[in-house]
Amino acid sequence: MNEIIRPTLIIDKEICLRNIENMAGRAAKYNLKFRPHFKTHQSAEVGEWFKLFGVDAITVSSVQMAEYFAANGWKDITIAFSVNILEIENINSMAASIKLNVLVENREAAKVLAEKIKYPLGVYIKIDTGAHRTGISPSKTSTINAILKKLSPNKKLTFKGFLTHAGHTYKAKSTNDIFSRHFDTLLKLKSLKQKYKKDFPLIEISIGDTPAASICTTFDGVDEIRPGNFIFYDLMQLNLGVCTTENIAVKMVCPVVSKHILRNEIVIYGGAVHLSKEWITNINGKQTFGRIIIKKDGDRILLDPLNYVSKLSQEHGILKVIHNQFKNFDVGDLVEIIPVHSCLTANLMGHYQTTDGEIISMMPKY
Repeated sequence: MNEIIRPTLIIDKEICLRNIENMAGRAAKYNLKFRPHFKTHQSAEVGEWFKLFGVDAITVSSVQMAEYFAANGWKDITIAFSVNILEIENINSMAASIKLNVLVENREAAKVLAEKIKYPLGVYIKIDTGAHRTGISPSKTSTINAILKKLSPNKKLTFKGFLTHAGHTYKAKSTNDIFSRHFDTLLKLKSLKQKYKKDFPLIEISIGDTPAASICTTFDGVDEIRPGNFIFYDLMQLNLGVCTTENIAVKMVCPVVSKHILRNEIVIYGGAVHLSKEWITNINGKQTFGRIIIKKDGDRILLDPLNYVSKLSQEHGILKVIHNQFKNFDVGDLVEIIPVHSCLTANLMGHYQTTDGEIISMMPKY
């Protein structure tokens, strides 16, 4: 086993496999196509674990990621990021050899696709159902019609349907709030599906958020789910009530480098370049960049939320701990941090170490 001497992202394969099995089972239960988002793990080796559960179609977040997974044997890929027209030749190259889907949300991109795509390509129209990051409002049917008109001259293009990432579920205040936001998303997308079904009988609805995919029990009108974060989960999902600590498959292991008793603070080697600066609010209303797990008498103990990662700079992390926990930390100890957002943490680290000490690589950064 590789000795841990610096910030190291540990992955528990058994937990990952259980999480994949559970989500694949939920998709089957509700008669949904399961197209998991690989932006969370970004690893060809981890991707192979999904095949154990019958997954043969995936989602990615960039053309480069699509190229990486296509080179590793995946033949059915949706790029869930609105088309960057500067990468049209890369898209053409992949469309020549795999089943590829892209997203559009404006006339400009639709026009370029119609003019330059040379091989069969699936096209989804990106809909904003409440996250307000990107996409077309479901009420803007004039824009949708204009995009469809722009696409229609090129018979290599197939309109697949409407796709959304209901990211506003991550801002929910309770599980009931997740249910409510999810139901609102379904109403908007089902209305669109009904409106366009006559002209496009095979039209699909694809949704993608982990909170709703993990706990909701109604998917009326939905054909496909694309969750990604569920393979690892994280503190954000735990805080939402979407998972338990037993579902969290990644931890950042960090060395303790200093202690400051007057401030009840522990300094770790593990900062923003490792954990990212994503944060949630703890029970005292303080910004929290991670929860703390320590080893004591051979047991791993998750400290209560009053002990937390309170500040991050580039390489430093500051743990704020209550007074009676301070004695449980020594310089040279290793502590585990549950990251707030495992997708960003994994992306920053660039590789994993398994609980057995093996190194798992991720797609190269270039």
